[in-house]
Amino acid sequence: MGKSNQLPFSGVKVIDFGQYIAGPAVAMILADLGATVIHIDPPAGPLWDSPANAVLNRGKHCLQIDLKTDKGLEEAKDLIRRADVVIENFRPGVMARLGLDFAKLREARPELITLSMPGFASNDQLRREWRAFEPIIAAASGVFTDMGQNRVLMGINPSFSPLPLASAYGTMLAVSAVALALQARQRTGMGDEIEVPLASAVMEGLSYNSIHIENYPERYKTLREKEIERRRSTNLPMDLSYEALQEYLDPFYRTYECADGRKFYTVCPSHRSHARRCLQAMGLYEEMLEAGLPRVDDPYLPIREWEGNASLGVYPLPEEWAKRISARMKEVFRTKTAAEWEKIFGEGGFPGAAHRTTREWLHDDHANTAGLVVNVDDLEYGVMKQPGPVAWLEDCAESMLSPASRHPVTFRDALAILDEQERTELPAPSGAPTQGWLDGVRVLDLTNVIAGPHSASFLGRFGADVIKLDPVVPNYDPWNTVVFGMSSARGKRSVLVDLNHPDGREVFARLARSVDVIVMNAPDRQLEPLGLDEASLRSINPGVIFCQLDCFGGPRRGPRTDYLGYDDLIQACTGIMVRFGGGMETPEEHAHVGTIDVMCGFAAALGVAAALYRKAKTGEVGRARTSLSALGNLVQIPFAYDYANRPPFDEPSGREVSGYGAMSRFVRAADDWIYVDTNESELNELDRVEGLAGIAAAKDPAAFLASALGTASAASWQIRLQAANIAAAVPDNIVNLRRHNSRPSDDRPGIDNGSYSFSVYANHPSGRCVTQLDPFAIRPRHARIRALAPAEKFGASTYTVLREFGYSDAEIEILIARHAIGDSWSEEYLPS
Repeated sequence: MGKSNQLPFSGVKVIDFGQYIAGPAVAMILADLGATVIHIDPPAGPLWDSPANAVLNRGKHCLQIDLKTDKGLEEAKDLIRRADVVIENFRPGVMARLGLDFAKLREARPELITLSMPGFASNDQLRREWRAFEPIIAAASGVFTDMGQNRVLMGINPSFSPLPLASAYGTMLAVSAVALALQARQRTGMGDEIEVPLASAVMEGLSYNSIHIENYPERYKTLREKEIERRRSTNLPMDLSYEALQEYLDPFYRTYECADGRKFYTVCPSHRSHARRCLQAMGLYEEMLEAGLPRVDDPYLPIREWEGNASLGVYPLPEEWAKRISARMKEVFRTKTAAEWEKIFGEGGFPGAAHRTTREWLHDDHANTAGLVVNVDDLEYGVMKQPGPVAWLEDCAESMLSPASRHPVTFRDALAILDEQERTELPAPSGAPTQGWLDGVRVLDLTNVIAGPHSASFLGRFGADVIKLDPVVPNYDPWNTVVFGMSSARGKRSVLVDLNHPDGREVFARLARSVDVIVMNAPDRQLEPLGLDEASLRSINPGVIFCQLDCFGGPRRGPRTDYLGYDDLIQACTGIMVRFGGGMETPEEHAHVGTIDVMCGFAAALGVAAALYRKAKTGEVGRARTSLSALGNLVQIPFAYDYANRPPFDEPSGREVSGYGAMSRFVRAADDWIYVDTNESELNELDRVEGLAGIAAAKDPAAFLASALGTASAASWQIRLQAANIAAAVPDNIVNLRRHNSRPSDDRPGIDNGSYSFSVYANHPSGRCVTQLDPFAIRPRHARIRALAPAEKFGASTYTVLREFGYSDAEIEILIARHAIGDSWSEEYLPS
């Protein structure tokens, strides 16, 4: 079939009842990818009054309907009859009570896909009826408590962040689920009824923070972790200043000041070459070797067998070398500007980036040239800088870079717009209820670190058969591969192959011919030498879907497209660290491991699903792409926009901030903190709460509230306020949530267990007892979600996979002897 280069979801019709962030954001992403979206607001307009609505509703036809009237309900049903996808993000049962019961709608039209995004799961008996604004979900889900090693050492607990993590993770999980359901529907004719609770979504986003590994080896503990343990064991206060804290950071994983006073963030630990390249570029490599810095040839040996106590490319460095190297790097960084260092790092092939504010990022040359930031001529605000696409197919990406403004329409207009779309031809509904959306799809995973591996593991839960290919000699240290891999390698079979060896290339080619999808995270300049450029792959497997993730890539090429980088660099250059730290003088990494990485993994899955959908529908084969930069935009969507006369970027920031404002913040009750999210429009409701009588007449309601809450326990206030439909939550912590929501592993994905669910693997392949979050946030009524097997040891499936592809044991042993393939990196699963 000829190439039309059409957007993948062209012709897909979406009815968007979403309000606030998550629901509208899912529909926005579908619109960016070509869907026709009718957005429905109540008669008084959006429930959230924010310029961010111009972003969230771009490309949509906007309509006001009163669902509480018979006329409005019939209009909504008329629209849904024409729809492929319906989206809502209210509390469980709200839509059904309004007369829009998704299960009944699907009985009449089994091809319909419905998406519900409640704050807490519909089977969470404690919290399902809670008023669940963003900070309430975050507080209940442990986001604000023990919030990273920095805040723990500074004694800031709970610690507030303005990033809408629950909505951002929920958005990416939900939109990828819709895309996967659409591509499966092309085969089965069946839609689905999907629930994605935002509390469960944020837990998935924090899965690298919630894992517990029994007897975790000392070698992987950072200076900060050791200092936390020391202070706790000796009852010392957590009172480090920001300045003192910097000296506990690894020299290759911290901020430095440059000649122009601007701060620069370097992220060069763990990779076997990055730290060396960094020191060489700074003229410090030989100096450190002369000072006695050891070089360990095999960091996968137990540390007791090393030649020294440290090695470049192994994280973390011991205190002695961390302080020595940091001191010299501080001096050298002050000799050049941040812009000069950014170019040296980028062109030298090691990761670093200048800190920027969100506003600077929105006007950054690379962000705009690459299409990571786009211009939208909004009907209210005029020309706006807005986040670009979160995922795209290369051949039609250009058409995503000029989104239309949100556009008001009448009901008749909306019907006509939907009727103009060509009807999608589907097979008669079929398929067993236990079928996964990706059953029969084979994936070859060539990725590393978190974002890429997480994306392929995520595909596995829907039935994909995932083979993980890693090099015979690892590029990263065990902290990066094995510790992260215990989460990101679940459900995969691991094979070690040297793509630079002729025999290894043949093994790769044989595997690549058999798969439907190949996933790789690398910038463009690294693909051709590996034979992963489009022409090379097409010669091996013309029909394969290739998905590429990188750090700075966008729909177009820009000045920094080929620069290497990680999650932390995007936090630095998009304004997240400046906001979290409270200013350019004190930027601070956001507290959670993989904040953007995990979202980017879900975006890659969205790209794969979009490409599979278009291939099934039109025969076109497209290359899917996403980047960490694109997701750095999404996680800042409440404030990631600019326009003429925009009010100052004065969103909550810094270590002292306790919430969004005087009546949406942490307040100290008699025994503990509680987050209350209310405002003066709710004073009459507050006045009727036991213990708050008089607040409606108070001169300073916020002060009245703070004083009153100090008279009783936080838990009792949570019950009273939520019973009055006032948003409130006592901050929980991840350790507590894991303790109360864990069960022995039982080959079930956990979706029946409420908003939180963990499995305990007493017989984990590592030999340790490991507790991990379940793959539970996406909950289809019909499609099967597969519980993922624990991550096997790297190389454990080399023999079995190669046998499947026709190699004899003798041939495999010859390939191992030639170092073209391997079956292990180390004796121990997790080197001690």
